[in-house]
Amino acid sequence: MAHLPLEELLAKFQAANAAGDASHSGLDQLRSYRELAEACPAFTPNLLRLARLLRLVDEPGTEAEAMLTEVHRLLERAVQASDRSADALIELGYFLDTHRHEPAQARKLLEEGAAKALSSLEDAWAGLIRHLEMEKQLPQALELSARAEQLFPQSGRIMGAVSDARQAAGSTGLLPPEAMEP
Repeated sequence: MAHLPLEELLAKFQAANAAGDASHSGLDQLRSYRELAEACPAFTPNLLRLARLLRLVDEPGTEAEAMLTEVHRLLERAVQASDRSADALIELGYFLDTHRHEPAQARKLLEEGAAKALSSLEDAWAGLIRHLEMEKQLPQALELSARAEQLFPQSGRIMGAVSDARQAAGSTGLLPPEAMEP
C-alpha cells in the first residue's frame, strides 16, 4: 500500500476539518475522516478526530454499540500509532471510564497520559526558560522559573535553566545577589 505524501495527507486532513464547517449534520466530515483513516491508518490526529466525531454524530443505521466498538478500536489504534502519546492515552482513558465503565483501566491510562504530559511540559519549560534567558527577556524567564520550580522541584533540567536565568538576571542588576540561588 502506497503512503500519502505528507503534503497530501495534511491537505486531506484540513479538508476533512473544513467539511464540518460546511455540513450541519457532520456526515460529510465523518466520511472524510473515515476515508483518510483508510488511506493512512496511523495518522493519529485523524484517528482522534474521527473517534470524537463518531460520538457526536447520529449516523443513520448505526447502532450505539457498533459506534462505541468502532470508537474503541480507533482509540486503541491511536495509542499504538502515537507511541502512547499523552493525548491518545487520555482520550482512551476518558472513553473507557465514560462509555465502557472500566475505571481501573481508565485510571491507569489517565495516569500514564498525565505523566507523559508532565514530562513534555518539563522539557518545554526548561527550553523556554533558556530561550527567554538567551533573548534577554529576563523578567519573563524569572516568572516562568518560579512556576517551573514549584511544579518540578527535583528536575535537574529545570533547576539548571532556572540557575542560568537567575545568574543572567543578577549580572544585569535585575535580581539582588541573595536571590540568585534557590
